[in-house]
Amino acid sequence: MNETRLRPSPISATVDFAAEGVQHGFLRLPYSRDDSAWGSVMIPITFVRNGKGPTALLTGGNHGDEYEGPIALFDLARSLKPEEVSGAVIIVPAMNYPAFLAGSRTSPIDKGNMNRSFPGRPDGTVTEKIADYFQRTLLPMADIVLDFHSGGKTLDFLPFCAAHILPNKQQEQKAFDFVTAFAAPYSMKMLEIDAVGMYDTAAEEMGRIFITTELGGGGTATAKSAAIAKRGVINVLRHAGIVAGAVDTGPTTWLDMPDGRCFSFAEEGGLIEAVIDLGDVVTEGAVIARIYPTGRTGEAPREIRAAMDGILCARHFPGLVKPGDCVAVMATVTS
Repeated sequence: MNETRLRPSPISATVDFAAEGVQHGFLRLPYSRDDSAWGSVMIPITFVRNGKGPTALLTGGNHGDEYEGPIALFDLARSLKPEEVSGAVIIVPAMNYPAFLAGSRTSPIDKGNMNRSFPGRPDGTVTEKIADYFQRTLLPMADIVLDFHSGGKTLDFLPFCAAHILPNKQQEQKAFDFVTAFAAPYSMKMLEIDAVGMYDTAAEEMGRIFITTELGGGGTATAKSAAIAKRGVINVLRHAGIVAGAVDTGPTTWLDMPDGRCFSFAEEGGLIEAVIDLGDVVTEGAVIARIYPTGRTGEAPREIRAAMDGILCARHFPGLVKPGDCVAVMATVTS
């Protein structure tokens, strides 16, 4: 570990992680700026501890324009009682708090993408300092990590809970057991385009059980997607033995992302027409979207075709695309 990583974090918690009971406080990060010379970024946190048992780290707002996680976690933070808990629960509804307040994927302060900033730096940007605190303080405390995501303003997903294929098969199986317990309408064996710098990767490399979600998108939450998140987080706590009660199971469809053929990208910009909708079944070679050039009329659209059999599990959300945008994601149904 280099000298930078050994420096103390500038973040201080106003909650006591050794204390019993429930505490609502902040992760305070000093941030000197034009309108507040000795100001701070104040990231809300709730900590609940009661007796012995596992510790769950529950996070939302890793990207600031994804709302199911913050809704479920702000609700849980106000309602979870110490007497209901055996162990500890750390609730951070909005990890990248500046991005959350701005309603943007990345931080308005430094343009930092929290989910590409791990392990972070204690002397780095605001986003890197937050990542460093999670890496060195919160993740080591946790046994199970649930990080909520959805598509934000640029993607829309089938509602699923997911975990990754891992070298450690025991760790992998435990993660997929938690995915089952979450009981989203869909459950995914997830493939990442690029896992470098991700919160997921940081947790998994530390041996933590990590699960995540994609619960819709379009830069908003629906009543249905918020309800999935609320039910899922309680199911995870019950499966972990932290909260008593039976897991509220429901039917789920298992999906797999076997390789890079799942992803389709735009090579030109333009106006996108969806030819199929989320959940529709497609065969390899079928047209899934068209991109119309917008500089003049009379031009034929560029067709985006499926590179594999499967169903559409994600799509580009805004009506206009740029070269390089992910326009569609396919998955195979496994059960």
